[in-house]
Amino acid sequence: MALERIVVFLLAENCLLREALVRVLRNKDDIAVAAAIPFSPTAMEKVAATNPQVVLFDSPSIALNGPRLIARIKQEGKNRKSILVGMEEDEATFMQAVGEGVVGYVLKNASAAEIVRVIRAVAVGEAVCPPQFSASLFQCAARDISFSFKPPEKSKFGLSVREQQLVGLIRLGLSNKEIGNRLHLSEQTIKNHIHRILRKVGASHRMEIVEQCKPDSLAQSNSLDIAV
Repeated sequence: MALERIVVFLLAENCLLREALVRVLRNKDDIAVAAAIPFSPTAMEKVAATNPQVVLFDSPSIALNGPRLIARIKQEGKNRKSILVGMEEDEATFMQAVGEGVVGYVLKNASAAEIVRVIRAVAVGEAVCPPQFSASLFQCAARDISFSFKPPEKSKFGLSVREQQLVGLIRLGLSNKEIGNRLHLSEQTIKNHIHRILRKVGASHRMEIVEQCKPDSLAQSNSLDIAV
């Protein structure tokens, strides 16, 4: 039976890096190089035409700023993964990359073998970053989701644990669709929950929910597998 190959698109400005990676990747039985080009105004059309599983960049200025290609790839290709290679050890760039949708971040001193390992890892749904940036990800997650490890307390408005959880996510400014994606619920289910919260707290709109429900009045539990 033929081996299913990981289709990789190289969008790299550095000619030497691009050519070196093409040589390395084409020697791998489980990887196919769809194309290897520098950035151009038609680059996204070529990515869409070849339908790669993995897109590999070497330029943060193009991937993250200006045309913001990584954000576009995340929007246009649901299962398409982005990797940045040859990066400096810069935490700000790394965190921006994660925010844009990068799932693989490889420093400039990485070997060709390491880049191949990262491609294989992200192709099966893993995320890979340098160990020194792991703490930053944990700290960001803690701030963003407002983790609480205390047992749920009773809300003064009689909100359920799920409803308290939604209030915390509304406070972060997330839309109903974004909340649904985080909790693996439909957008309509989120709307129904919010209507019940509005009634319970006596609010007329979602921002009034935030004003009424101060953080110390809610038991914010953000476990994503709490039953509805």
